[in-house]
Amino acid sequence: MTDPATILVVEDNALNLKLVRDVLSYAGYRVLEAVTGEDGVRLAAEARPDLVLMDLQLPGIDGAEALRQLRAEHSCPGAPVIALTAFAMDEDRAQAERDGFDGYLRKPISVRALPAQIEGFLGQSGPR
Repeated sequence: MTDPATILVVEDNALNLKLVRDVLSYAGYRVLEAVTGEDGVRLAAEARPDLVLMDLQLPGIDGAEALRQLRAEHSCPGAPVIALTAFAMDEDRAQAERDGFDGYLRKPISVRALPAQIEGFLGQSGPR
């Protein structure tokens, strides 16, 4: 039996964080949590998650700056970093791509779709 994939969720809204954590935990993933960009960068360096879900609007440094720091510090090499945002315009998705995010999920998240979306980003058929 292999260990489950570790997902770092960087989200400052307590309700959104709880929802994502509960859905991913139920799906068999190990979930780590941060509520600021700075904490997300620190925790990524310590834990080396398999995937990061990063809110774009965070207190302190925003999601794009946190991503730049993750990439510069090689905190999670090979791990996809997915933008998690309430912004729904096509330009917002394009900006997330320009910023270097590996994917884009809109809030509110779909409880039913999230585990399969995570599997797709990880490139696997389920938790490891």
